[in-house]
Amino acid sequence: MNLRDDSAGQDAADISVREYAPARSVPLDDAAGRALAASGVLESAVPDPYRTGHWLLRAGSLVGAVRVPVPGTGRSLTVRIAPKTPVRRLFFLLGFSLDPAQAWRRGRDGTVDSGAYDDVVPALAHAVERQLDAALRQGVLQGYRQVEESALVVRGRIREAEQIRRHFGRTPPVEIAYDAYTADIPENRILRAAAETLLRLPGVPGPVRRRLAHHRVRLVDAEPLVRGHALPAWQPSRLNARYQPALRLAEVILAGSSPEHRPGELRLDGFLFDMNVLFEDFVTGALREAAREHGLTGRLQDRHHLDTARRIRMRPDLVIHAADGRTPVAVVDAKYKTEKSGVYPNADLYQMLAYCTALGLTEGHLVYAAGREEARVHEVRGAEGLGGRGIRLHQHALDLDTGPAELLTVFRGLAALVAGTDSRPGS
Repeated sequence: MNLRDDSAGQDAADISVREYAPARSVPLDDAAGRALAASGVLESAVPDPYRTGHWLLRAGSLVGAVRVPVPGTGRSLTVRIAPKTPVRRLFFLLGFSLDPAQAWRRGRDGTVDSGAYDDVVPALAHAVERQLDAALRQGVLQGYRQVEESALVVRGRIREAEQIRRHFGRTPPVEIAYDAYTADIPENRILRAAAETLLRLPGVPGPVRRRLAHHRVRLVDAEPLVRGHALPAWQPSRLNARYQPALRLAEVILAGSSPEHRPGELRLDGFLFDMNVLFEDFVTGALREAAREHGLTGRLQDRHHLDTARRIRMRPDLVIHAADGRTPVAVVDAKYKTEKSGVYPNADLYQMLAYCTALGLTEGHLVYAAGREEARVHEVRGAEGLGGRGIRLHQHALDLDTGPAELLTVFRGLAALVAGTDSRPGS
């Protein structure tokens, strides 16, 4: 194991690790170590076999900050996981996952303002606060919501069945139902919940925290969400257009702060990005927009079957279709992490070969977040695709340290390759 001991001066109540970095030896008692292991926040948390009272902690694809309670002690641990990718670039990727079409049109400008912060949580809090400010600048949105209640006066319509069941036909009170014009609508509930979630996070800067508290006061007429329940549904419309960027980002906050998707029974307060998911969303969203410039259509998580009996299911990240919308021309899978040695895993090639075989394609594309690896093309022996040609498997290396404009240029080139308009040798 590649172990680096930098635990000197490390407060056990505040632990900092880096995404996919070598394991760290951190001083922790057994109760705290077991709490971390049970939380699912880290890829691994095991006792250090060489140092008593220390645990080896290694982060996986989750980045952010979270507060983990230690059962039976009244204490908690704050775990901060820094991303390998610069925070500003991470939020550029996030902009594509929220709204690929708008992010593609804006090009080098990001759609999520992370400010000048270098840590995930402060940058995230700043981004949400700016979106909330823009959404509420023209006032709190109101809408109609159906209300059912007992009242002393008749308003709207009488719920006759409830009136008889609850009051045996006597009045008052009267069981009524009516449409109320109110700020207690799904959009405001979601925004309030996001602000309250951020106010609970460790590491939110004071000025940002004060502005978030101000926005929460403005949204006080919206009912708070019940923890663990599904988010209320809202539909994009002309009326809530100014809310939509804030709502998309708020839903990311609420999804990443929910402990229901993690193993164990610990109640966690915090926020975590899954870089695997974020990278996949970025690659598929950007490539789908680039393919549209060639008249092609991309479908995410397109469902197919490997066998004729339709028992073996396949769901490639992205299948690109011709202008007719029915004929597949290429299949793409995004792979955020390579093997520990830094090389491309052979298993990914086998998976892509299965996709190409089932879809009758001659071209398959794997996109990795690995800037140091060179792009490769593999001609598969004994495999014949459409038109009698052999199957070619492409492995592309996407360097996330480059600027947004350069990243989008890569996707334009890949889309041209898929569309058959790339003039490079071997295309």
